[in-house]
Amino acid sequence: MKKTLIATLAVALWSSGTAFATAPDATRTEVTRLLDAVEKSQCQFNRNGSWHDAKAARAHLQKKYDYLDKKKMLTNTESFIERGATGSSMSGDPYQMRCPGTAVVNSADWLKAELARVRK
Repeated sequence: MKKTLIATLAVALWSSGTAFATAPDATRTEVTRLLDAVEKSQCQFNRNGSWHDAKAARAHLQKKYDYLDKKKMLTNTESFIERGATGSSMSGDPYQMRCPGTAVVNSADWLKAELARVRK
């Protein structure tokens, strides 16, 4: 009886589309624009103590976005930044951005500032 009830609830949640929906189109568009900005930034990206160029940074963040989207863990662009672009899920270390002529900043701060610019 319990297994049937659990299975019924799981199917109901899945079929409703709300509990397990993929990222909204607006989120997908904003994240794409953020990743484009990362790639075009000429910044370097620090992940687990190693610096990577902007193209590698975009590729890594795209993989994290794709994973989170597939797992239906994104509700908005901020949720992508918080869950996928703030730090390493392996080490827990924060990601950093080092751009020409500026100080090193946490990637979350850089992406939030870029998101604000994109939304204007």
